[in-house]
Amino acid sequence: MLSFNIAANRLQRLTIIALLALIPIAFTVPAAATSHPQVLLFNGTGTIANDVKAVEAILSSLRLSYATADSAQLNDMSESELRAYKLLIVPGGNSITIGENLHSTTTENVHNAVSAGLHYLGICAGGFFGGYSDHNGLNLTSGVWFNYYADEDKGIHKAAVEVRGSRGESLDQYWQDGPEFSGWGSIVGEYSNGTPAIVEGRSGSGWVILSGIHPEAPASWRYGMKFTTSVQTDNAYAGVLILAALNGTSLPHY
Repeated sequence: MLSFNIAANRLQRLTIIALLALIPIAFTVPAAATSHPQVLLFNGTGTIANDVKAVEAILSSLRLSYATADSAQLNDMSESELRAYKLLIVPGGNSITIGENLHSTTTENVHNAVSAGLHYLGICAGGFFGGYSDHNGLNLTSGVWFNYYADEDKGIHKAAVEVRGSRGESLDQYWQDGPEFSGWGSIVGEYSNGTPAIVEGRSGSGWVILSGIHPEAPASWRYGMKFTTSVQTDNAYAGVLILAALNGTSLPHY
């Protein structure tokens, strides 16, 4: 398995070139393409458009084909249609708004599709949404729900935070009102206070990765903050998370 920094560095050159040069390989739902996209990216009510764009940039840098689905489109998809994809990504935003704009049958279909083998990557709000919630969450975590990272209690809503890997390596990552994941999965990365920032685990036959931070964040989000890690390295680590989720691959963990 690749270490926390080695994995990011390996993808860094690809990410830099691709973010500058590639045109996004995107489809609408339903996709009218000869080969079915591997990834379904949710861009519905409650997600932040700029984070959707940031995730799209990483997907394009990896040359992964993807489809997007808004809330109405996801509500119209059956479990079998969801299972035609390998990976569902839910980006940042507001997890309560996300859940409350989806039918209960939709979250049940997603839950069942993951149990049957669809993989899931939840980023920030997508991490909250992947857990248990009274607001129509996916409950891929067998009833475990999540709190905000401790900075929220200090009145901090966005910051550069240190995330440490299991081998002692660390990256400064963009955090904005994100969760910590105590109580579920294997810990891939920890916040500086020791709570889980990134976790992974199985939900039935599906592979689930939840991230409380935004490794996909572009340079413009860093205004007024000090990072010791380059945006290229952090973006490359976003690629690591996406590929691990797509392929159901376990990352080094505690």
